[in-house]
Amino acid sequence: MKLRYSPTSPYVRKVAVTAIELGIDDRIERILTNPWVEDRELERDNPLGKVPVLITDDNLTLYDSPVICEYLDTVYGGGNLIPHSGLERWQVLRLQALSDGILDASVLCFLELKRAEELRSDDWLTLQRNTIQRGLDALESEVTAWEGALNLGQIAAGCALAYMDLRFADEDWRPQRSALSAWFEQFSARTSVASTKPPQPTPPPEPPQAD
Repeated sequence: MKLRYSPTSPYVRKVAVTAIELGIDDRIERILTNPWVEDRELERDNPLGKVPVLITDDNLTLYDSPVICEYLDTVYGGGNLIPHSGLERWQVLRLQALSDGILDASVLCFLELKRAEELRSDDWLTLQRNTIQRGLDALESEVTAWEGALNLGQIAAGCALAYMDLRFADEDWRPQRSALSAWFEQFSARTSVASTKPPQPTPPPEPPQAD
């Protein structure tokens, strides 16, 4: 299999953690891809021009991360990360949707803050930040019920929290969320998580000093 990826993409990381947890990471060839520049090959594989994209051994092209992760778990994991049926299945998929929603709002905030200051929308940033806070509060309210083996919903939650640490280190989400913070510390120690930690953003250059 081949995986189009970007090193800092949290959606790619979700797929990578899933592959490691399923024991199939060595079966996936990585293709470094920059989704921020025009790339005909990426657009051929995914008309949306986004990563991750998985090209399976039988040349099936899959996107986005929920679809890729479910494919990997169905074909190679036998339902280890997503239950086949019943209430547990819907709980896992709902948790993934909640976590991906937090992640989506975080990415939108990051992109908005990259715009020139005079072009930014404070209302838009407030909307996304409120979405993030509600989502985090929901995770805090249910994290103590996350018992048993790791599932895809929890992987999605962990990747969302890690992305916030990567992009918004000065906006700590941990205060008033002690249970979620404790869970995330344990999650971060897993080999699948520690080994997929993205590179730290390059700090801006220091301004020249006057003589």
